Amino acid sequence: MSNSGKRVAWVTGGGSGIGEAGAEALAADGWTVVVSGRRKDALDAVVAKITGRGGKAEAIPLDVSKSDDVTRAAEQILARYGRIDLLVNSAGINVPKRSWADMELEGWNKLVDINLNGVLYCMHAVLPAMRKQQDGCIINVASWAGRHVSKMPGPAYTTTKHAVLALTHSFNMDECVNGLRACCLSPGEVATPILKLRPVVPSEAEQAKMLQPEDCGRTIAFVASMPPRVCMNEILISPTWNRGFIQTPGNRD
Repeated sequence: MSNSGKRVAWVTGGGSGIGEAGAEALAADGWTVVVSGRRKDALDAVVAKITGRGGKAEAIPLDVSKSDDVTRAAEQILARYGRIDLLVNSAGINVPKRSWADMELEGWNKLVDINLNGVLYCMHAVLPAMRKQQDGCIINVASWAGRHVSKMPGPAYTTTKHAVLALTHSFNMDECVNGLRACCLSPGEVATPILKLRPVVPSEAEQAKMLQPEDCGRTIAFVASMPPRVCMNEILISPTWNRGFIQTPGNRD
């Protein structure tokens, strides 16, 4: 993607789940990966795993809901590597109280701050460098809930993920003239730690049929491997055993 084969990727939410799997897949493809997240111990474990396999990685702890911290993190990456070729916005959360019956404004604000504002802050932070390079790719991890409205994810999560989809497409409309492109990756159910926050946690048997983090990680690496002339605007991916299509007894959460 970049000149002289030097490719630098910044992955938020890189301490677990999809972000971790994406960082590992990118490192395996030869990317230098910077992982960010709120838990330093989790980030350090990911870095150790990648470097133990011969990859290049480092950690920058970060809460993406704090815009000034996001800007400083981007500046730190640029100071060290001189460029950012890829941003993977994978930081995201949900809350247990997610229906209109029990939704709390605190939970709503928290989801907006991380799932939407955090995505925008990171995009905004890398934009000047990518424009200067006239090259750069952004992958925003949204959700099946960003395309299909259902009761299970709740109004706050569904709204933020729909907004990420719109944000991605609007970015491509404006920044394509600068050689930049963004992909909205919208997976269905993925067996990640966020499932523990559901009102009803899916069983191990149900989780085994879901997408696995490495499935999304391989997809991230695939998008990142495409030449600059290719914009993968949107990817909608789901488990073959899609509980949104199949009304199983456990599909009540």
